[in-house]
Amino acid sequence: MEIGIDSFAAASIGTGDERAKNSMDALAQLLERIEHADQVGLDVFGIGEHHRKEFLDSAPAIILAAAAARTKRIKLTSAVTVLSAADPVRVFQNFATLDLISKGRAEMVVGRGSFTEAYPLFGLDLNDYDELFTEKLDLLLNIRNHEFVTWSGKFRAALHHQAVYPRPLQQQLPIWLGVGGTPESFARAGTLGLPLMVAVIGGETHRFRPLIDLYRKAGEKAGHAPEKLKVGLHSLGYVAHTNEEATEQFYPGYAKIFTRIGKERGWPAVTRNHFEAQNGPRGAFLVGNPEEVAEKILRHSEALGGIARFTFQMDNAELSHEQLLQSIELIGKRVAPLINKNI
Repeated sequence: MEIGIDSFAAASIGTGDERAKNSMDALAQLLERIEHADQVGLDVFGIGEHHRKEFLDSAPAIILAAAAARTKRIKLTSAVTVLSAADPVRVFQNFATLDLISKGRAEMVVGRGSFTEAYPLFGLDLNDYDELFTEKLDLLLNIRNHEFVTWSGKFRAALHHQAVYPRPLQQQLPIWLGVGGTPESFARAGTLGLPLMVAVIGGETHRFRPLIDLYRKAGEKAGHAPEKLKVGLHSLGYVAHTNEEATEQFYPGYAKIFTRIGKERGWPAVTRNHFEAQNGPRGAFLVGNPEEVAEKILRHSEALGGIARFTFQMDNAELSHEQLLQSIELIGKRVAPLINKNI
């Protein structure tokens, strides 16, 4: 199983020049964490895409390209690219260029995004949410599979035997489909034969088994080989030396940030009881010591019929750079070996 980290490039507080300097420092520290993840043997590092004040990841390919120059073996991916609000030609060009810079380590996870700011920002109608994604995914896969593209759609000018460059170093640039909880998204990934990245940020992870079965059945029906239908899992997590240390460091920032987000979405305020339930044996959170976190990932994998990749999202709880570095080291040197020893 591949083990990795996803980051939304959390911004630092401040205004004016202070904010700019804080943002500069935050990105420098993020690059240091990606470099450290490479050094401790993690398999993948992903950068999200948001267009909000509290995140610095509106241009993930640029962050990943900077990381590519400082790393040697770790795969570098988006987490996720908001394809509905992007031009698939530019998305492909950005990640093909990243693939060349990284010497064949680029991937992307594409999805529709969990926030909606990108739609009005780029002049798009949120009512076209699904139709935009369906059309743009079709074009992106067409570009990936063909150097010269002939294509037409509703939301973008047609291409008539148009070449798209550069081409990546890899023969076929890996594209995962990032999904939340709609059956249609799981079935679409299976029909297209795309690897699936499931974002589970709450509830019980095991409840996704019927949807993953739907994905695999759709892929089998479409004629795709089982080994092509890989499943990845993305969840909130943080690893420290003890469960108590992990919880006490992670919970306060998590509660603050998700209570604020909850006000936007009509969720109740986060409580300690809610957190403890989410961090229980079947809950989605993986906050604890290396042994218990590894055991929980293995339980999730078994419950879901086997997963090929797991990524931790842990920089959305106001943890310090030093705490994040320590957690990355524990994941690389203790969690990952425990998982792969017991698969």
